Amino acid sequence: MQASSRQLRLMGTVIDIKIWHQEAEPILDQVEELLYLYKDRFSANDLTSELMEVNYNAGIQAVPVASDLFELIALGKFHSCASNSRLNITIGPLVQTWRIGFSDARVPSQAEIDKKLALINPQDIELDEETQSIYLRKEGMAIDLGALAKGYIADRIVEHLHRVGVSKGLINLGGNVLTFGQASHNPDGQWHIGIQHPNLPRGNNIAIVKIEDGSVVTSGIYERTFTYEGKTYHHIFDSQTGYPVTSDVASLTIVSKQSVDGEIWTTRLFGRPIQEIYQTVQDQEGIEAIILTTDNEMLVTDGLRNALVK
Repeated sequence: MQASSRQLRLMGTVIDIKIWHQEAEPILDQVEELLYLYKDRFSANDLTSELMEVNYNAGIQAVPVASDLFELIALGKFHSCASNSRLNITIGPLVQTWRIGFSDARVPSQAEIDKKLALINPQDIELDEETQSIYLRKEGMAIDLGALAKGYIADRIVEHLHRVGVSKGLINLGGNVLTFGQASHNPDGQWHIGIQHPNLPRGNNIAIVKIEDGSVVTSGIYERTFTYEGKTYHHIFDSQTGYPVTSDVASLTIVSKQSVDGEIWTTRLFGRPIQEIYQTVQDQEGIEAIILTTDNEMLVTDGLRNALVK
């Protein structure tokens, strides 16, 4: 059976879906509809999204939301409040002030940054399980789910594909890759996922990781950048300083079963010391990591050593 593919530009990235099924086109249509649905629900850059309704009502009133948006915000709050976590879903005001990745990117003044930092506290998200509503306590607060949404969406898409009888496929949401089923088109039956070289143009891999089925998520300082007065700034922010994270890590790849876990842990760990990242992953069940340093060194956790092709 031949693979059928669909590519679209959405959520600020290029999305590729590949499935093996005898009646693939109607299924790919369904997937495309779901992707647009999730964009309209989760986007922090679409002024009409359901998430933006929550942000517009910060400091005013609670907003009832769809169950999946409530679930995603609750998950984001939990991991944002975890000890030593670099993930913070209330970082929206900072992201919108810098605008890195958009045509109007700029370097804000320290006064602007300080003002936004006062709004960044995940403890100020109130969740009402009974009414499935979200309330942001301070006016000007804004949730940004960019560190979670693609992984969550990929997992939901694969759940849908399983329901309609697709036995194998691959979802690539701009470098966030999720596979399912056996890769019988490869002689070893495994999926071969490239790890982007942080110093070379897109499509140049520094290594290949082989997985049976699961997720490969990479976060890197090379993804979206902005250069001003000779200095380059990247899009991964430190919610303590208000500036892009200072790190010896060029990219962090997490391999996991669920794609949302890869998203969570790349963000929770990015910005922490390299050995601390390595040891945390070693101690955490269900995830493995590939760490590329700014000095072009590679660290690989134990569970991936035999799965990596350099």
